[in-house]
Amino acid sequence: MKKYFFILFLAIFSLISLPKAFAAITPTPTDAPSPTDSIQNQIDDLKNKIASRVAQLNLVEKRGIIGTVSDISDTQITLTDLNGNTRFVDVDELTKFNSSSSNSYGISDISKGSTIGVIGLYNKDSKRLLARSVDQITSLPKFLIGGIADMDKVNYTLTVKDENNKNTNVDIQDITKTYSFSSGTLTKSGFSKLTTGLNVIVAGFLEKDNKTISAGRVIVFPDISLNPKINIEAPVVPSTGSGKKLTPIVK
Repeated sequence: MKKYFFILFLAIFSLISLPKAFAAITPTPTDAPSPTDSIQNQIDDLKNKIASRVAQLNLVEKRGIIGTVSDISDTQITLTDLNGNTRFVDVDELTKFNSSSSNSYGISDISKGSTIGVIGLYNKDSKRLLARSVDQITSLPKFLIGGIADMDKVNYTLTVKDENNKNTNVDIQDITKTYSFSSGTLTKSGFSKLTTGLNVIVAGFLEKDNKTISAGRVIVFPDISLNPKINIEAPVVPSTGSGKKLTPIVK
């Protein structure tokens, strides 16, 4: 009988003690982040990413360079630009190569001494250009500064004399844009309004004879006196003997 009472006592004791034991070994849950804290963390992370991206964009700008190749590898082209400065151009798998004479033009076709034009992303920090387009250029534009020494209104040509008194023929074509810069304003002009003795800037390309410039742009400056180093003879106006002058015939 005592044996049964002892077993019953153990059962009751275990029922009382078991919840306390579970309570003792059950870990206390840590405080979980609130939804508000989680959203704020996401906002802060997004702000940091945007600030980093803005900083990168401020260092990069789209830019173009024309120059002569002085060195080249599979991933880099070194150029000497029109001002004599050395420029470093990086190329990658996104760089496109273009040539009017070849459909398979690529970096392997570029050699030292060749002229190319590059458009890409310029890094102001590293001062390197990441090329997005590389174009083969067969000839560079020519710029001529001087005075109009002669005109041929039949064939639409000019003779421009520079400060070394060297004459260059300028061919005016249908695509040529002519402007006049006067009183601080640039206005459209025309071949008929050009006269000898005017200051002029011509931009264009050499023709096959290497003596004539095919003009793309012509700008005259009627308000600015001609460079005294440029010797342009004034047209001779014949006299009738009666005191009246005849209008000279312009070729």
